[in-house]
Amino acid sequence: MPEDTTGAAPATTLVSDETEQRTAVTTSSTVTTEEKSDHHQILIPPKPDPNPTRVLINKKFIVLILTILTFILSLPILFTLIYLLYTQQYDCEDLLRLPRLQYAIVIGLAVVFLVSNLVAYIFASRFPIPAIVVVTVPLIVMLVVGLGLVGAYQAEARKIPGSPPWLKSKMHDDNAWPAIKTCIYETRTCKDLIARSYLLKSFNFLATDKLSSTEAGCCRPPPVCDMELVNVTYWRRPLKKKEDENWGEYNNKDCNLWDNKENILCYNCNTCKEGFVKSLEGKWRRLGAFLIAISLLLIVSHLLLFVATMWERYGA
Repeated sequence: MPEDTTGAAPATTLVSDETEQRTAVTTSSTVTTEEKSDHHQILIPPKPDPNPTRVLINKKFIVLILTILTFILSLPILFTLIYLLYTQQYDCEDLLRLPRLQYAIVIGLAVVFLVSNLVAYIFASRFPIPAIVVVTVPLIVMLVVGLGLVGAYQAEARKIPGSPPWLKSKMHDDNAWPAIKTCIYETRTCKDLIARSYLLKSFNFLATDKLSSTEAGCCRPPPVCDMELVNVTYWRRPLKKKEDENWGEYNNKDCNLWDNKENILCYNCNTCKEGFVKSLEGKWRRLGAFLIAISLLLIVSHLLLFVATMWERYGA
C-alpha cells in the first residue's frame, strides 16, 4: 500500500521549530548571562588594603628618622660652641678685637642649636611652614658668616672681621701694627724660641717646618737674605756687591730692616706681618669652613623633614 507522506511533513516542521526556539532561548540566556557577568565585574569595588595603618606608620617612621638625623647634625654645633668658649685666645688677638667676634659667634651658634632642635621636635609637626621659615633664617645667616670668614667675598670681605682680607689690611695699618709688634715682643715669642734652641742641640733654626708662622717671620731674617747663622742670637749679613746676580733680593726691604737686637729683630718686616696673619688666618678659615658645612647640612635636613611632615599630613 502507498505510504501517506502528508502527515509526516508537519511533524518534521514542528520538531524543527521547537529546536530553533530552544537554540534561541539558549543563545539569549547566554548573552544575558554574559551581560550580567560583565555588569557585575564593572561594579565590583577594589579590594581595600588589608592593613591601612601600615602606610601611616611608614610615614611617621621617616619623619622620626629625619628628626633624629637633624639632632645628630646639630651636635657639632654644641661641641664647637664649647670649644670656642673655653679655648685659649691666640697671642695678641685681642688687639684686633677678635675675641668679641668669637663670643658673638658662640652666641649665634647657641641660638642656631636651640632653634634647630625646637623646630625639629616641637614645631615641625604642628606648624611646618612657619617652622621651616624660622629655622632657615639663622642658618642662612650662619652660611653668610662662614663665607665671609673664608674670604668668599673679595671686595666686601675687607669689612668683615676675621676674614683674610680684613686681617691683611690690619697688618698693613700703621696705626694697628705697632701695638701688635710690641705685644709679640712682650709675649716672649722669640725669646722662647732661642731658649728651645739652647736646650735642644739638634734644633734646626733654619727649618721652617719646626717653627710657627710668627716665629719664622719675626724671629729670624727672611731666607732670601741668605744671612749666615753665627749663633741663635746673631746673624751675619752676606758680603754681596751690586754686581752680584741676586743683589736685588739681598737688598730688599726686609733684609735691610733686620737687626740682631732682641727688641728689633724682624718685627718691622713684612714677613713678620705675614706670619702673624697666617697664624690667625688658619683659625678663622677653619671656623668659616665649619659654619658653611654645618649650615648647608642642616638646611638640607630641615627641608627633608619639612617635605616628610607635609607628606605625612596631606599625602594620600
